[in-house]
Amino acid sequence: MTMYIIYFAIVLILPIYAQMKVKSTYKKFAKVPAAKGMTGAQVARMILDQHGLTDVRVVPTQGVLSDHYNPATKTVALSEDNYYNTSIAGTAVAAHEVGHAIQHKEAYSFLTLRAKLVPVANISSNASWIFVLIGIFAQQSGFLLLGIALLAAGVVFQIVTLPVEFDASKRAMNEVVSLGIIGNNEERSAKKVLNAAAMTYVAAAAVAVLELLRLALIYVGMRSDD
Repeated sequence: MTMYIIYFAIVLILPIYAQMKVKSTYKKFAKVPAAKGMTGAQVARMILDQHGLTDVRVVPTQGVLSDHYNPATKTVALSEDNYYNTSIAGTAVAAHEVGHAIQHKEAYSFLTLRAKLVPVANISSNASWIFVLIGIFAQQSGFLLLGIALLAAGVVFQIVTLPVEFDASKRAMNEVVSLGIIGNNEERSAKKVLNAAAMTYVAAAAVAVLELLRLALIYVGMRSDD
């Protein structure tokens, strides 16, 4: 019973906490202007140009925390608040997304691996639960095992995402510090924004691994009953 309580606490509470943390941290530092007075767009452009990435565009996009880097179009898309405003949060987020562009240029191994896993993860995540549910309700261990195998592909994707995101944040901090985009007294605030964002990926990976283990235990129990 204790194990089930721990399991549901992690699966249900951890993702919610991570989302609340990143939203509250972002909201807090989105109101704190960066001393340098550079917008997120200017920060992104400056770092990109420093790395010779003049072919990478920086564009605004709608939504909150919808920032991302698209390697297919070589575009750093920043949510409008981060694109136009001069906050600590916008600076950190913009630098993080440019970190992905630098990874792309350098063919960072984990980013390359994640890109290869995207189509597999998309297909497996949609199909896995169909087989899992058939296996559990029909008591067919073969279907359950197939569902677990498909789900495992998604778990691998979640795990590979972690070093990609952590490395992008590390690159972001190195860039904003070395280029003088933020002052020494602003480093801690920028790190808080990046760490809060990283927590969402950690939570997603932890939940995915736990769910895979739970289904594996169900499969073992089903096989022992045969």
